[in-house]
Amino acid sequence: MLTRRALLSRPALTGALIAGGGLLSARYATAFEPHRVQVTAYRLSPSRWPRGLSLRIAVLSDFHAHPRCMGEAEIAAVVARTNALGPDLTVLLGDYGSQSAGPVPFETVARLLGDLRAPKGVYAVQGNHDWGDDHEARQRGRGPTRVERALRAAGIGFIENAATRLDLPAPLWLAGIESEETPSVPRRPQPLARHRLAALDRTLRPVQPDEPVILLAHEPDIFALDLDPRVVLTLSGHTHGGQIRILGWSPWIPSRYGLRYAYGHIVEGGRDLIVSAGLGSHFVAGRPVRIGIPPEIVIVDIGAEDARTS
Repeated sequence: MLTRRALLSRPALTGALIAGGGLLSARYATAFEPHRVQVTAYRLSPSRWPRGLSLRIAVLSDFHAHPRCMGEAEIAAVVARTNALGPDLTVLLGDYGSQSAGPVPFETVARLLGDLRAPKGVYAVQGNHDWGDDHEARQRGRGPTRVERALRAAGIGFIENAATRLDLPAPLWLAGIESEETPSVPRRPQPLARHRLAALDRTLRPVQPDEPVILLAHEPDIFALDLDPRVVLTLSGHTHGGQIRILGWSPWIPSRYGLRYAYGHIVEGGRDLIVSAGLGSHFVAGRPVRIGIPPEIVIVDIGAEDARTS
């Protein structure tokens, strides 16, 4: 998988910025769109979903918190706006800190996210940068990372390689899987696939054969594997929707599958995946850049026909 440094050096990115300049000004792409947080709503009824059960999920991903883009005030505003949408459950999909100089500290991000409120809980997993930015944890080859410690201290449920049964009238589980950048995860495709499926199998051991699961996976590529049929919905981030998106095309997607899992609601083999564009932005030439894919709070209404509208 390409690194962020490789992304910023790719000629395709430069070409996309030039092309984007023909559609939107550079000022819009750096000073406006990265801050124009949208609410994107989906309504779906996955197979194997418990009859009569409705659930509203708020999905927040890829904060990359930095004072120039998704700073403390912006995070607080996202928290307040998310709470106002009345989710039953709120999930956080990783990449909390920025890779640019002067980021908002992980601990501050976690403290702000600790104000999220949802009656069925607030749960989190980590992203690739949460490991990549923690040099001490990488040297140890194991966690906890600074991000994990901060999230737990803020009272947020941390479910990496773990599953929890939600307090609902019908059986429904929420599971989280580790990032591909966790030190124990192999990098080559075939060993990686075996490792991911084995980790998911261990995670789902408490789940009965007929009980559905919502899976939190920072990277969406896991959706291409032969997932356990109990997984009725996968929620992912990581891609930023390409961060630069022109007429549905992006010059670079951090996925082995290109545009296949870049963004939005994807259905394959009767299974559902939703990929968030995230909230923060990687920086290009010292500035946050987004074109055609604004940051977003994702709301997913699942189940009964009388599920609430956004």
